[in-house]
Amino acid sequence: MIFIKSLAEMEDYRLTAGDLSKRALRLAGSMARPGVSTAEIDAAVERFIRLHDAKPGFKGYGGFPGSLCASVNEQIVHGIPSMGAILKDGDILSIDVGANKAGWAGDNAWTFYVGNVSDEVRGLCECTRDCLKAGIEQAVPGNTLGDVGYAIQSLAEGNGYGVVREYVGHGVGHSMHEDPNVPNYGKRGRGVRLQVGMVIAIEPMITLGSYRNRVLDNGWTVVTKDGLPAAHYENTIGITEDGPVVLTQDDHGPWCSMQGGEKDAG
Repeated sequence: MIFIKSLAEMEDYRLTAGDLSKRALRLAGSMARPGVSTAEIDAAVERFIRLHDAKPGFKGYGGFPGSLCASVNEQIVHGIPSMGAILKDGDILSIDVGANKAGWAGDNAWTFYVGNVSDEVRGLCECTRDCLKAGIEQAVPGNTLGDVGYAIQSLAEGNGYGVVREYVGHGVGHSMHEDPNVPNYGKRGRGVRLQVGMVIAIEPMITLGSYRNRVLDNGWTVVTKDGLPAAHYENTIGITEDGPVVLTQDDHGPWCSMQGGEKDAG
């Protein structure tokens, strides 16, 4: 069932779970430096969220052990924070994090550069960021989820990148995962028709090589089969009569002004 939210509910989401989730994401990005472990980032973000009278939305969700997902290089999603995962120059770190506050579940992601990354990896990140923007721009009343997926897929594949199929965006609200699923691929005019009041997370997961993937023995972390890097960007948006509104936003400026893997997260 798709839950429709009022404009007042969307604004409440933006000011509570959306704002805090974005600030938690920015904190994680500010720590993405050589020599830092993903467990240190996880601990700092959990403290930050709890200090703001909220709970890490991912901690314990389906048994997940971390307060955020920290996916390095070829890890696409669901990377488990670890003291043994020490970031080094040239890595990319995809952080997916959400804060539960005021009855709402926040959810957003960004891929951060660790030190100096290669031009090839930078290109992947910038294209994935542009895929997020392209998908959001299609999230208007009367369009379909196929229009959103087509915009993402055509841009990514047109630049020679792979589009992950098995893991998709989703509805968001009082729960982190609600109907409908929001694929990053599709055909124009196909799928669920978008309407005012829908709140969805759009999150392209794009790979440098093949989109084929596998899950590690820990049962969570998804990696590319060819070992090439992947990037992941996500915002939760509300659909209004005037178009999409980014609900995972804080007071640092418009999401679309941010660059691919800078420390600032849109």
